[in-house]
Amino acid sequence: MSGPQLKHIGLNLRSSDELEPGEAEIGLYGFWIFLMSDGVLFALLFAIYGTQLAATAGAPGPQAEFKLGSAFVETLILLTSSLTFGLSAIAMKYDRTRAGLIVWLCVTLVLGLTFLGFEVSDFATMFRDGATPDRSGFLSAFFALVPTHGLHVTAGCIWIVVMLAQIAVYGTDARVKLDLLKLGLFWHFLDIIWIAIFSVVYLQGKLG
Repeated sequence: MSGPQLKHIGLNLRSSDELEPGEAEIGLYGFWIFLMSDGVLFALLFAIYGTQLAATAGAPGPQAEFKLGSAFVETLILLTSSLTFGLSAIAMKYDRTRAGLIVWLCVTLVLGLTFLGFEVSDFATMFRDGATPDRSGFLSAFFALVPTHGLHVTAGCIWIVVMLAQIAVYGTDARVKLDLLKLGLFWHFLDIIWIAIFSVVYLQGKLG
């Protein structure tokens, strides 16, 4: 009798896929290493932000500038995008027409772009109020941390567009499935980082 087959949702590592299990596992392992290094980057940015909370130097502080309602809406949007990406993974596994996969990826893309729109609007409001990175150590640390996450979401949106193009050209072959699985890990990782930002930066800054 053969041993248990290794499977991920939307990605069969044996039988129906051309990609060898070892090759798929190495690809995923390498991507986990990348995510861990990215986690270290954000940990450093959080640490710098924590040391600069009181360094306002007379410039606008979190109580005056942070919009908790907007940040909460952004949180709901990003969490919903994680749900829709999960639905795209389910569709990839069970919908042979690929229509569900494409629809849910497009919904995820729209949610990601909507999140970025809210975030850019928040930054523009802060700039109009004179809360620019050069005003204080606190604002420098804030604009080092939060826009870095926004740049990652932008990269994720571009990646979704690339995957939609690859699905159109190659279908859902083993390589495309593996790349979608990596994209899913990346997207959910960004949700975790944003929850930390919402809790540590916005909630603590506005209510602390």
